[in-house]
Amino acid sequence: AHGMEMWQAGADILDVGGESTRPGADPVAVKEEMERVTPVVRGLAEHGARVSIDTRHATVMAAALETGAQIINDVSALTGDPESLSMAAKSGAPVILMHMQGDPKTMQDDPRYDDAAKEVFDYLSGRVAACGAAVIEPRRIAVDPGIGFGKTVAHNIGILGRLDLYRERGCALLIGVSRKAFIGRLSKEEPPRQRLAGSLAAALAG
Repeated sequence: AHGMEMWQAGADILDVGGESTRPGADPVAVKEEMERVTPVVRGLAEHGARVSIDTRHATVMAAALETGAQIINDVSALTGDPESLSMAAKSGAPVILMHMQGDPKTMQDDPRYDDAAKEVFDYLSGRVAACGAAVIEPRRIAVDPGIGFGKTVAHNIGILGRLDLYRERGCALLIGVSRKAFIGRLSKEEPPRQRLAGSLAAALAG
């Protein structure tokens, strides 16, 4: 019901995930993840919504695509499951490749980079090349530098200030900044629901 409210309000894509990837989150068993997402994907797709499936697991990707999802969104950039890359290639679906240092459970413990923007760019370039070798063309790929995923406030700002780097890959660029913790830390430590102004400012900057 919430998904349809967003769709009717003008959302272009509804992203459905059955495993939290927020900092400190515990992993979810694949079977449980699948049971959570497939009925939602089916229900939204049957009502005409465009759905992306947010998962690190090939079997969940496949099941969601079979039930109506049209896009694969993987926070592990198709590295979290040895079958993900080939499955995505065979599916013909667009894919979103995100950068994350470590995993959700530990990614914010002590993230370190010498040059966050450059290192994230290099990682995503490697993933785009791997997709190309698997015959996933750049036109089917969006890259996401993973704001807040294994990154400090300084890392996030450094990446957002050099987004022009990512244009070199010839892929779409996705930026997820809404309500992220760094917005509160740059301001007055507002809780997530009070970060609208900062979310809009970061999105507009992007």
